[in-house]
Amino acid sequence: MSAKTSNLEPRTSNVERRTGRPAGRPYAFSNSFSSTSNLEPRTSNLPLKALVTGGAGFIGSNIVKRLLQQGNQPVVLDDLSSGYKENLLPEVKFIKGDVRDRETVEKAMAGCNVVFHLAASVGNKRSIDDPLNDSGINVLGTLNVLEAVRKHSIQRIVFSSSAGIFGELKTLPIAEDHPQDPDSPYGTSKLAAEKMCLVYNKLYGMRNVCLRYFNVYGLNQRYDAYGNVIPIFANRILKDESLTIYGDGEQTRDFVNVADVAAANIAAAFSPDACGVFNIGSGTRVTINELARLIQEAAGTEVGKEFAPPRPGDVRDSLADINAAQKAFGFAPQTDLKEGLAEYMDWIKHDPVSSSMFEVRGSTLKKKT
Repeated sequence: MSAKTSNLEPRTSNVERRTGRPAGRPYAFSNSFSSTSNLEPRTSNLPLKALVTGGAGFIGSNIVKRLLQQGNQPVVLDDLSSGYKENLLPEVKFIKGDVRDRETVEKAMAGCNVVFHLAASVGNKRSIDDPLNDSGINVLGTLNVLEAVRKHSIQRIVFSSSAGIFGELKTLPIAEDHPQDPDSPYGTSKLAAEKMCLVYNKLYGMRNVCLRYFNVYGLNQRYDAYGNVIPIFANRILKDESLTIYGDGEQTRDFVNVADVAAANIAAAFSPDACGVFNIGSGTRVTINELARLIQEAAGTEVGKEFAPPRPGDVRDSLADINAAQKAFGFAPQTDLKEGLAEYMDWIKHDPVSSSMFEVRGSTLKKKT
């Protein structure tokens, strides 16, 4: 499939749109933030204490793992509505709670240097089915996190946003200043949360970072009927069922491995130059038909395809311009799709936890023995 493309570069002169602060205005460092120059874990004498909301989930648990590997102290706040404690090592401090509960968020944040905010209701279809729940978690929950951050004099959260904030695309690749016109309550709630993060930058001198994820996949990603196409395809392959493709299959997506996303989060958290919004993708795209071929190849089996009408809220094409993240904090994806799919299918088939818990509770997939 051919698509209209342009060499769209991030408009680095448009500082205010990307960072939430007027051009020419210096970043405001409070004493509490400047004293945490030990945010870089490799040079710190003391471990970093980081709150990870949604840390038992897919992306959050990968960030927690990387924080531990660097000698830091992650604290996880998760209500386990979509996360799994099995994703976490025993030494991780875990607090069961909801980001909509302000008091719980404030208590969980005590003593932390930085916050990774991933707790969310995720997905276009889920938000269309229940927009009130989506907005409550994604907007009110984010506001609770921001207020707790302000109360504890923490100067940065790294907020997990989504490429869903863009809506239908006018140019490819997509830079941060592409027009934003979301097609679902999910994209709208993520955009509202982004705007709130940027307002806190402007009003309170924070240095919040919003990372707009494209299609993330990889280890610890369970099946969810509302979720990403890759685990849905993997689930059908494991049950020897044909792959359902919505539309003609020539729509394109930018798939980025969760290991690269976790690295981006930590790099953004520790970088003095990171502030505002950044795209996080692979910088490459693939059709859904090609994805279906690659994942069957990775699984070592063929199950065939069947086509269904396009779904409301789904964009036709997607491709991230990642230049801004590369310049600000050195983001450089390391995992290509073929390699990542092979690793993912191997994880599902052979890891004791993943093989027994791959589907959402109540699924029809039998546990492996």
